[in-house]
Amino acid sequence: MPELPEVETVRRGLQGAMEGVRFRKVEAHRRDLRWPLPKDFAARLEGQTVEGLGRRAKYLLADLSSGDVLLMHLGMSGSFRVFNGGSEKGTAKYHHERSQHLAHDHVVFHMANGAIVTFNDPRRFGSMKIIARARLDQEPLLRALGPEPLGNEFDAAMLARACKGKRTSLKAALSDQKIVAGLGNIYVCEALHRARVSPKRLASTIATRSGQPNERAERLVEAIRAVLADAIAAGGSSLRDHRRTDGEIGLFQHNFRVYDREGAACPTPACTGTVKRIVQTGRSTFFCPVCQR
Repeated sequence: MPELPEVETVRRGLQGAMEGVRFRKVEAHRRDLRWPLPKDFAARLEGQTVEGLGRRAKYLLADLSSGDVLLMHLGMSGSFRVFNGGSEKGTAKYHHERSQHLAHDHVVFHMANGAIVTFNDPRRFGSMKIIARARLDQEPLLRALGPEPLGNEFDAAMLARACKGKRTSLKAALSDQKIVAGLGNIYVCEALHRARVSPKRLASTIATRSGQPNERAERLVEAIRAVLADAIAAGGSSLRDHRRTDGEIGLFQHNFRVYDREGAACPTPACTGTVKRIVQTGRSTFFCPVCQR
C-alpha cells in the first residue's frame, strides 16, 4: 500500500491539473470501489472548483467550492493519470501515456482546463467519499489519525509521550496510524535503520519514566523526517503498483538501506553486520542486528 511519500508525490502531480480548476464532467464507470460511491457522486462534483488539494496521512483531500471535501485513497493498487493537453492560457499541458488497463479506469475527472484525470484501480481497494467540510473533524477515517510526521506537531517529545509505557515493539508503534500518520512498513524499517534503533526494542524505551524523550527518540524523529523527505524527492518507492501521475515509477527503492535487502551487507559505515529479515505483526521487518540496538 502506498505510504506518505507516494501519496504526497501523487498530490503534487495532480496540483497543476486540478487545483483552482472546475470539474467540467465526472464519469463514474462503476458504482463502488472499496465502498459504494455516493449516489449523486458526479452531480455533487460537476461545476465545483477544487480550491485546494491537500493530504492527510495517506488520504488526498480536494477542498471544493461547494463546501464539500472529496476524500480519496489509493488503496493497494490505485493510481491517477493526468493526460490530454490543456488549452487555456497559463494551463500546464499534459502529454502522458494513458493506462493500458482501461477496464480499471473507474473514475474520470474532465477538468475545465482540458486536463483529464483518471483513477485506475485493478484491485478496487481505493475509495472516494464526499464529506461536508464542517464535518471533516468527525470523519471516522480521519479523526483517530496521529500527527503528520513532517508537521510541526511531530517531535521527540510528542513521540515519547505517545510511546510511554507501551509494551509493543517500536516497529509496531511507529506503524500505528494513531501514533504517527502516514508511515508504513517500508519507511519505518528505513527510519529505524537510519536512527540505529532496533525494531524489536519496546516502544516505551524511547521515553524516560516521566515520558520525556531520550536520545533514541531524538534520533528517530530526525531519521523519520529525513527518510520521508528523501523519498518524496525521489518520487516515492515503486515496488508493485505505485506510479506517479505522469505514469513514471518512483525511484526511492534504489536507495533502500535495509528494506527488501535480506542478506546484504549493512550500508552503515564501518558496520560489519548483514541485513536480517524477521516477521513482526504479520509483516516483514528488515534491519541490521549489529548497528541497530
